[in-house]
Amino acid sequence: MPNDPLILTLGMDEAAFASFDRQRRAYFPPKLNHIPAHATLFHHLPGEEEAGIAQTLIALVRTEPPPEIAVTGLRFTGRGVAYVLESGPLAALRGRLAKEFAPWLTPQDRQGFRPHVTVQNKVAPETARALHAELQAGFVPFRFAATGLLLWRYLGGPWEPRGRFAFAGATP
Repeated sequence: MPNDPLILTLGMDEAAFASFDRQRRAYFPPKLNHIPAHATLFHHLPGEEEAGIAQTLIALVRTEPPPEIAVTGLRFTGRGVAYVLESGPLAALRGRLAKEFAPWLTPQDRQGFRPHVTVQNKVAPETARALHAELQAGFVPFRFAATGLLLWRYLGGPWEPRGRFAFAGATP
């Protein structure tokens, strides 16, 4: 289990998380939906480095104010739908972490950072296209406050929570 990879996601304020998670439960195929709504910062960090990763996160968030996140639109992914997130402070934070974690980053985590929250995936393209059109018709951009960083252990489907790292002054 210590060798299972770690995933780092963004903590969201209660209202934003509840909205995204409600939609994920409604639109994601139930047999494949093992995890809550999330915005992934890193998909695969080495599990055996958990203690050092946690120390890096503690040191970084201690003085980091909660970044404001703009939800600017929807993305059709071919077999799903995701909300697009934008935040200069979040991108800068993720960039600092990428430098700290550089020796461990997989090709996926070295690619450009395009933050999003997936509410539907692994469905037929026509099903995804219909949901995208439905959500797009009523979409109004909004903002939410990030609360911190969440560290998870990937268990082949489900994720095990490993740590919460709150931003300075954030309400968990």
